[in-house]
Amino acid sequence: MRVIFNEELKQVADDLDRMAQDVRKAIKGAGDALLNQDVEAAQTVIDGDIEIDALESSVLDQCVKLLAKQNPVATDLRVVVSTMRLASTFERMGDLARHVAEAARRTYPAAAIPESAQPVFADMVAFLDNTADQLVAMLTDRDAKTAEAIILADDKLDELHHRTFDLALSDEITRQQTVDIVLLGRFLERLGDHAVSAARRVVYIVSGFDPTKEPTRDEGTDID
Repeated sequence: MRVIFNEELKQVADDLDRMAQDVRKAIKGAGDALLNQDVEAAQTVIDGDIEIDALESSVLDQCVKLLAKQNPVATDLRVVVSTMRLASTFERMGDLARHVAEAARRTYPAAAIPESAQPVFADMVAFLDNTADQLVAMLTDRDAKTAEAIILADDKLDELHHRTFDLALSDEITRQQTVDIVLLGRFLERLGDHAVSAARRVVYIVSGFDPTKEPTRDEGTDID
């Protein structure tokens, strides 16, 4: 039974790794579409979201079967439940990348953001490109150190997101551009938040502890 469990868990892990790779492609494609008015990249991201959704369904189904048939406990249970949450996190990241791509496609051939906002959004996209690479490496090796680096770096993206608020208040942009800056800034910031959530989950799989919280007498070490 243990051999069967390990084989089935390996299949789930492989599907989760593919999800991380697809999310990386989606993030990079959405950033390219946004900054370079690349409508083909935008459409690729939009079309590719179906595959991410399908992988999520596959991972969730396999995990439910593992829970039902193998009745895992302790570390095995932690891995299976955390894998389900990771799949849902990656699916949401795919949705957010799709939202960015859809905004770029909607305004094509014009840019979705005004020229004055390009530098800040370019920095946000570059940050997320690097984070996407880290996510894949983190999942491949179940690397807690890379996960912790993702968690600690998130403040930089939050700072960039705050700068978009000033851009949105400019009198030199249209009302639609204001809306686009606010929404796109939020989409990119949320991509970073979900990356942190995924990183926390990997640390939890490896160690059983939440790296962002100091447990108190009344507080456990599990994470939401």
